[in-house]
Amino acid sequence: MAETAPDYADVDYSDGEGEEPDEYPHIQDKIEKAIEVTREGLAEYENPAVMWTGGKDSTLTLYFIKEVADRFDLEVPPAVFIDHYQHFDEIHDFVDHWADEWDLEVIYARNEDIGEYVDEYGLEPGDDIDISDLSDHNQHHVREILEYEEDTFPFLLDTYVGNHLLKTVALNDALEEHDIDGVISGVRWDEQEARADETFFSPRHDPDIYPPHDRIQPILQFDEAAVWEAFWNFVVPDTVENFPEEGYVPEADDDLPEGVEQDDVPISPKYFAGFRSLGSEVSTEKSDEDPAWLQDLEGTTERAGRAQDKEDLMERLRDLGYM
Repeated sequence: MAETAPDYADVDYSDGEGEEPDEYPHIQDKIEKAIEVTREGLAEYENPAVMWTGGKDSTLTLYFIKEVADRFDLEVPPAVFIDHYQHFDEIHDFVDHWADEWDLEVIYARNEDIGEYVDEYGLEPGDDIDISDLSDHNQHHVREILEYEEDTFPFLLDTYVGNHLLKTVALNDALEEHDIDGVISGVRWDEQEARADETFFSPRHDPDIYPPHDRIQPILQFDEAAVWEAFWNFVVPDTVENFPEEGYVPEADDDLPEGVEQDDVPISPKYFAGFRSLGSEVSTEKSDEDPAWLQDLEGTTERAGRAQDKEDLMERLRDLGYM
């Protein structure tokens, strides 16, 4: 594991401190800032990577990376996809399809020790995992870092132990294996209280917790509505053949311009089906029958379909390296 932070990166860790989305009032303001942060992130780090979940925020971030890299003759970094073994099948299909379309290198971060245990015993989500049967690495995280004292924990993503082992440990192991020094992610200020104080360049330098690296966060200033505005007015017209250049917002899952199918659009089909936030298959539900961008974005909670026990743990999980 690297013992020091990427001190060769000349970035301002206070950029964005105390700011809110309202300080970027127009979509062009938000896009210009995203381009600025993305360009700096790609230029300043020796071995960056982008977190890609297949969700709207990380896919929008990936679009900015592709555009900035092309415009300024920079390299498109690999994408890190955390495979926590409880994804919707549609998420895997979406990531595979667009990785091929966009010629992306994808690093699949998995806690393979747990994956092998689940396969060996034929576990289903919610079944217990015996901690004593796990690797020393995982046992260290459970006992010493989480200070969890029970003999077992449920094979569920949206719990403290499950989320840490299946996502955070998998991510940190991938960062170490691939010597990644800058993690470009699609977190937003408005998404959760635990993310409201983030800055555009955020240090993660404690080697006792994670491989030292920085987080580069180009879309902090976007809110949910702005993400969809960017997709339907910029991303989709720019990337989808036969889509109107002036943009178009479909009103249903089958309401697309002539010659355009859902598979042609870099938006997960789960959003067309009424999901507003994508988590695990067993703990995420659609929030309405309408596509995500047509729902009441102002009057309802974006993550209402997510398991709230996990949401309540977000601040502690982020302290351990979660996104």
